[in-house]
Amino acid sequence: MAVGFPLTNILSDRTRRLGKEGLWVVIGQGMAVLGSLIGVRLLTEALDPTAYGELALGMTVATLVNQTILGPLGVGAIRFYAPARESADFGGYLRAVRALAMQATALIVSMWVVSLGVLSVAHHPRWNALTTASLAFAVVSGYNAILNGIQNAARQRSIVALHQGIESWARYLIAASFVALLGASSALAMVGYVVSGVLILVSQLLFFRKIGSQSAIREVRGIGAARKIDWRDGIWKFSWPISIFGIFTWGQLASDRWALGLLTSTRDVGMYSALLQLGYYPVSMATGVAVQFLTPILFQRVGDASDAGRNAKARHLTWRLTAVALALTGAAFIVTFALHAQIFRMLVAREYGGISYLLPWMILAGGIFAAAQVTGLNLMSQMKTRKIMVAKIATSLVGIALSFAGARWLGVKGIVIATLTFSTLYFLAIAWLSRREGLV
Repeated sequence: MAVGFPLTNILSDRTRRLGKEGLWVVIGQGMAVLGSLIGVRLLTEALDPTAYGELALGMTVATLVNQTILGPLGVGAIRFYAPARESADFGGYLRAVRALAMQATALIVSMWVVSLGVLSVAHHPRWNALTTASLAFAVVSGYNAILNGIQNAARQRSIVALHQGIESWARYLIAASFVALLGASSALAMVGYVVSGVLILVSQLLFFRKIGSQSAIREVRGIGAARKIDWRDGIWKFSWPISIFGIFTWGQLASDRWALGLLTSTRDVGMYSALLQLGYYPVSMATGVAVQFLTPILFQRVGDASDAGRNAKARHLTWRLTAVALALTGAAFIVTFALHAQIFRMLVAREYGGISYLLPWMILAGGIFAAAQVTGLNLMSQMKTRKIMVAKIATSLVGIALSFAGARWLGVKGIVIATLTFSTLYFLAIAWLSRREGLV
């Protein structure tokens, strides 16, 4: 019996710690989802569908940067945090992340210069302000995502939750304020996004000092293996396949709005964007609770992926969470199928209500895609980003073709069908790939 009590206490402490972490993740994501939903209401009231559609197209520029440049770097930083701590070389790791971030920023500035030149030659100067603000927002939000990721990997859940919740509210409130005070312009709304991102970045940097100081103490005391590794090379090799398939992922993510903009109208882009933000994004963010909670735990358990026993435990946990994500998606689909009209009346301006019947299908598409992302953590934890690249590229190309076909023949409804089809194909591809790699 004497042995049992300490074991019980250890398990109890671990359960309480994980429960507390999980609660903070739920709080952060919950605040972010609520802020996003209220923000949709504010901006759809402040901007007509055409201006709202322009803002959505501007966001695709920011998405391109984050999917192909800063986003992959952030994933690499998260993945190598635990090995860096185990090796007692957090300082070297942090210097590597900083150097890669500076190189990424230089590339983004080059993209901005080229973009302005292209717009000038194409005689579309009115897009200069929106493009500039979009790229600035991409840089700021990308930095925030990297810092958030490292803090999440460090299990500082309360700090991550605080910034996630505040960022979502600040973005829409400041954007709506700019539009109300200075004019109903998509560029002004994007400038509001940038200002909110800068405020969050300042706060992030202040809190980030805590991680650095703790790690410095740990290294001075000699905790860990104390072996030096070329973190920059490791993060780069892990991240570049994500960057490559990020180009195709962005193409798929942006193809819906650009297909509508090119083949129908900017007004349709605005209508669809409201649907996207009410259906696809919230369910993806909700499932993101599991991903955000699981990722640092999973990577910490796996370490450098050399231990078969540690790998198996992480794999089983991931599949269980995939099943939970699919079950919750099904429940959300049923609820919104019955209440879509009421939800639209409450959360968006009246002129957007004609497409409310498509909401449950967007939720289904978002949930299936999010479940695929959870499943993909199996491959990420095993450093198999090159394997994911094939599935990402193939399904994204199919998704792009479906988006243009759907917009051409059925407009917004066709885009919803295309998005649901893509999500399903992507989930099946990742599940099959995991099975083929023996990660079942």
